[in-house]
Amino acid sequence: MSTGQPQQDTSARGSAPVGSAGGSVGAAGAADGPGLPRRRLRTGPSNWLLAPALSFFGVFALLPLAGVVVLSFYAWDGLGTPEFAGLSAWLHVFQNPVTLNAMWLTLLMTVLSYVVQFPLSLLLGTFMAGHQRYREVFSVLYFLPLLFSAAAVGIAFKALLDPNFGISRAFGLDLLRQDWLGSPNFAFYTVIMVISWSFVPFHSLLYQAGVRQIPASMYEAATLDGAGRVRQFFNVTLPQLKYTIVTSSTLMLVGSLTYFDLVFILTMGGPGNATRILPLDMYLTGFRSYQMGPASVIAVILVAVGLTLSLILNRASGSDRMESQMEGA
Repeated sequence: MSTGQPQQDTSARGSAPVGSAGGSVGAAGAADGPGLPRRRLRTGPSNWLLAPALSFFGVFALLPLAGVVVLSFYAWDGLGTPEFAGLSAWLHVFQNPVTLNAMWLTLLMTVLSYVVQFPLSLLLGTFMAGHQRYREVFSVLYFLPLLFSAAAVGIAFKALLDPNFGISRAFGLDLLRQDWLGSPNFAFYTVIMVISWSFVPFHSLLYQAGVRQIPASMYEAATLDGAGRVRQFFNVTLPQLKYTIVTSSTLMLVGSLTYFDLVFILTMGGPGNATRILPLDMYLTGFRSYQMGPASVIAVILVAVGLTLSLILNRASGSDRMESQMEGA
């Protein structure tokens, strides 16, 4: 009798934690059961916190976009009463040789600016990711263009490239005394050069931050395997920068559809229509020719192309993006 009592107490004591654990599991299960009280408390407030941002986006983005779509079916000069015109504005846009040429120039500028910006940004960002002091100095210097507005950049380059009073005349560089912005052969590529100068520093900072997130142990392991700098760049750096490349490429390609301010200041679409890209054509059609219907059609096209590019690049990054290992992890 005396030996059975302690055994009974021990079993009781041993069963208590199991029972409490089971009770806690049961309570958690009850909380996540059909009633879902805990889950409602966890997700409800977050939805309300998103409401101001969603309202702001709806009022200042979706609502104006819907208005532009509706306006693309009307004939309006910006002053009188809009008149329903059906698909006439759409037909006008796709039959207008000036707008078709603007579409081609926009595509060409998108491709060429990406070809210039991507390798330069990647190489500069990788180079500046080092911790040597002189690389930090270069990082500061390459950051300076981001501090200038597009208007300041455009006016500065317009003065520097002037064949009569520009930098070529100041230093006696007769070989460079060309009408870079006034010649149909040079203007388009000069604009691409100025655009690249303006945006390469931003993307270089993205790649610099991405490279610094890569663990040093990966480079040490590659060095032990006999990999040199070039092989490490292609086998370690580039794979680890996958999502940074996708993000940067999205900003480059979609951002190329908004190259309005620099082109407007540098050339105003000239000489002739040599640099009249689609965003500038939209402005000139709407606010110089007072054809709001065709201008709205061009705006809808730009938004549709931008969304399509974003979706394609997002899909190209891989459908398992959220489940994959993050960069530098």
